[in-house]
Amino acid sequence: MSKVEEFEDLRSLLFSIAYRILGSVSEAEDAVQEAWLRFDASPTSPTSPKAFLSTTVTRLSIDVLRSARVRREEYVGPWFPEPLLNDPYQDPARSVELADSVSMAALLLLERLSPLERSVFVLREVFAFGFDEVAQAVGRSEAACRQLLVRARRHMEAGRPRFRADGQERQELATRFLDALKDGDLTGLQRLLAGDVQLVGDSGGKAPQLAKAITGAQNVARLLAAFFPWLLRIGVTAEPHDVNGEPGAIVRDQDGQVLHIMSFEVLDGRISTIRSVVNPDKLAHLGPVADAWAVDREVREARRASR
Repeated sequence: MSKVEEFEDLRSLLFSIAYRILGSVSEAEDAVQEAWLRFDASPTSPTSPKAFLSTTVTRLSIDVLRSARVRREEYVGPWFPEPLLNDPYQDPARSVELADSVSMAALLLLERLSPLERSVFVLREVFAFGFDEVAQAVGRSEAACRQLLVRARRHMEAGRPRFRADGQERQELATRFLDALKDGDLTGLQRLLAGDVQLVGDSGGKAPQLAKAITGAQNVARLLAAFFPWLLRIGVTAEPHDVNGEPGAIVRDQDGQVLHIMSFEVLDGRISTIRSVVNPDKLAHLGPVADAWAVDREVREARRASR
């Protein structure tokens, strides 16, 4: 195989590693591209292209994550990962681990870990790298990596829900929720939401956003039932789509441009968290992005005209 063929064969794995470490599609793509440049520039062919490239992309991601931590601390409002609609890396033997590790909830738990803990956890727990491979990738001894993994597992297990609905149940619940949302069905929405449900948005200060998280089934249902039908009246659509391996929707404006992404976390047969990514910087990789401020003004004008 040529270098190009070897790299392309590993590209999806490299992106999936980088995305889980960084929580950013754009930064993961940059790390993968830089790994290719270093691989291509290497004067000798590595004994194991997989080891060379996974080590390179991991170390690049660790460096980026360390600098990103400062930016995220200064971020306006809640920070969510950039939404991923399709994970390019598929491994039937580890499909459950892969799907679980890319969810919004899991990526937010990974934010609690240090860059090294996060990298060790991703390589070992998600992609089943041997400890010798993990040690090489992060530049630490195998013994140190085992300790990092113990700490990472402890943090992750402490934050994970005890019971998680299966895929079919989650999809069916999301379908009923979106139907009720489009109809402005207050009672129907309330029945599908957990009592302590949270509606949280990430705008980064660059799009209209709730002043704070909305909590409670009645409050969330009332807000959605009052506002979402007005979006539909001006031509906004909500297209069901998996988001980070969980049920969700792509919301588009009248011209089909991406307005925001919703993802639903499901526990005990109810939607427990609704996360909305509105920050245009985090939507650019999905295609043309809508002007959320213009859509908001149009909704307000339509509501005033109806009074």
